[in-house]
Amino acid sequence: MRQGGRFSSPDVGAYSAAKFALEGLSEALAAEVAPHGIKVLIVEPGSFRTGFDGGGALRQSAVIPAYAATVGPVRTNLPGSDGKQEGDPDKAAAAILTALTAEKTPLRLLFGNDATDAIHAHLDAARAGTLEWETASRSTDLGD
Repeated sequence: MRQGGRFSSPDVGAYSAAKFALEGLSEALAAEVAPHGIKVLIVEPGSFRTGFDGGGALRQSAVIPAYAATVGPVRTNLPGSDGKQEGDPDKAAAAILTALTAEKTPLRLLFGNDATDAIHAHLDAARAGTLEWETASRSTDLGD
């Protein structure tokens, strides 16, 4: 899950925390430097064949049985996914250049069907949760 700056899961909390921080910083930076003609682009790729998932990329501590259901899948599945990812790094690089030279560069650019589907699902769930609790959310102002 490379789009961990937008949402997280129990198996990649520390990884996502760093990405959340970087995305927040990048969002603020984009607004600060835009008046000077400087563009900021946050790339949110899905699974790409970059070597990230392979070999010694994942350092693992001792297995803790209590976490087998939440953390276990990433421990076992990530190394085996190397070389099987759908994303093409060359196509992503070309898309980055296209975005950066566009008149209106997006702040965030998703790459891959997996990333696009995951972000859509996350946004849909976030909107549904916000709407479900909208009355409570709006009832907390002083005049209410």
